[in-house]
Amino acid sequence: MKSKKKAVILFSGGLDSTTVLYYALSKGYQCICLMFDYSQKHNKELLSAVKIAKSVKAAYSIIKISLPWSNDALTGKNKDIPIHKRLTKTVPATYVPGRNTIFLSYALSYAQSVSAQTIFTGVNSLDFSNYPDCTPKFIEEYNNVLKALKTKITVQTPILKLNKAQIIKLGIKLNVPYKDTWTCYNGYKKPCMECDSCKLRAKGFKELKMNDPAIQ
Repeated sequence: MKSKKKAVILFSGGLDSTTVLYYALSKGYQCICLMFDYSQKHNKELLSAVKIAKSVKAAYSIIKISLPWSNDALTGKNKDIPIHKRLTKTVPATYVPGRNTIFLSYALSYAQSVSAQTIFTGVNSLDFSNYPDCTPKFIEEYNNVLKALKTKITVQTPILKLNKAQIIKLGIKLNVPYKDTWTCYNGYKKPCMECDSCKLRAKGFKELKMNDPAIQ
């Protein structure tokens, strides 16, 4: 009997990565979710990630890493999450330097150890916070790194060029439980609806003329 193809999913429990997890499952992959505790200001996204991974019976691991030099708004103790009236066209204070490169490197090591064929990540280059490691060029170059390492593993980014409404529309077709996802940069009881991440999520649901099930 042919063994099922495997994929490592970089999984945060947010709207984007949950859509990607369900996409990979729909393509017949045995999914292994890789989650990260990198000293972000709250653990609500990790709690969501674990709940969702368990609900689809996907294996998961939580990797704790330290970035003691980091001084961004997501991990810096003395920095608040910025509130922008308009989404900035510059790299915002919530960008964690090197984060996606670090995550992908862990995912590569994990994928090789479990004989996975691919890595899925929910990076997006349209409705996003202008992070330089969420662009088509970055993914293209990282796949070139994988080629240089003489591995057949590739990074797949199914929502890279979709806007938020298109991502949500895809997720609805896949029965993604958006009510269980956590997108907000803050760890309040409910989403703040002021940070960039909340605003981008709200934009997608508004364009589809839908209510966000996570804030009802």
